[in-house]
Amino acid sequence: MATPGQWIAGARPRTLPNAVVPVMVGTGVAIGQGGFVWWRAIVALLVALLLQIGVNYANDYSDGVRGTDDRRVGPMRLVGSKVAPPRQVLAAALGCFAAAAVLGLTLVVATRAWWILLVGAAAIAAAWFYTGGRSPYGYRALGEASVFVFFGVVPVVGTAYVQTEHLSWAALVASIPVGLLSCSMLVVNNLRDVGTDGQAGKRTLAVVLGAERTRRLYAACLIAPFVITLLMVPFVPLVALAVFSAPLALLPVKTVLHGAVGPALVGVLQQTGKLQLAYGLLFTIGLAISL
Repeated sequence: MATPGQWIAGARPRTLPNAVVPVMVGTGVAIGQGGFVWWRAIVALLVALLLQIGVNYANDYSDGVRGTDDRRVGPMRLVGSKVAPPRQVLAAALGCFAAAAVLGLTLVVATRAWWILLVGAAAIAAAWFYTGGRSPYGYRALGEASVFVFFGVVPVVGTAYVQTEHLSWAALVASIPVGLLSCSMLVVNNLRDVGTDGQAGKRTLAVVLGAERTRRLYAACLIAPFVITLLMVPFVPLVALAVFSAPLALLPVKTVLHGAVGPALVGVLQQTGKLQLAYGLLFTIGLAISL
């Protein structure tokens, strides 16, 4: 029987910036455009958190029953470590998805934008089929593309929309650096597991590219958001505030490019999350004031 602490560890708290930052940035767009609705922002955040935790538990379950996590380098997995029965982890994942769906439905009703149901269904399907089903796309080097869409574009644009009730080019552009930072979390995670994933037949993008090119991809995912931010400055001047988070990128980029492997990359994941939060907060402030 898994302890509460092990369930929390299985939820992978270090990945939660992937849920928080896109909603924060989308809300910054809404504030800047005069459409902030506090309760809708909170519901959007809860939906994002539930989807992130749900996909973490679903990944734990699917990889665990396949045996992919039998020789894992990173943080403990509930099924792979045999501290929780697969059915319990599956139930936790499905429970998170169901709760996200119910909360998301309140936003659909409030906005009367029924097409959001399709977006929500696609997000839940993407979360499950990342490592679930007969042909998981996470085993086909498509994980980063999905993360960019569903932890970048969709939550930023969606959060702004449910508050302002109109689609915004500003939200779409703002979602690009957010999506890249979300991708960086998966890139370094898969870099850490590149050896064991390859042996288990899990063809992540890191396995396809190889370790060295994956290291360069990680660096690009951290550098590109700042380049995009600077390109936005002539139109939204105060997004330049986000550049003050750039020093937080130096250590993880240096660590990765200098060949860190295995457990050393667990620390990089934490550093990347801190960068993501700092960038997201400053970027949000800039959008809220300048738009």
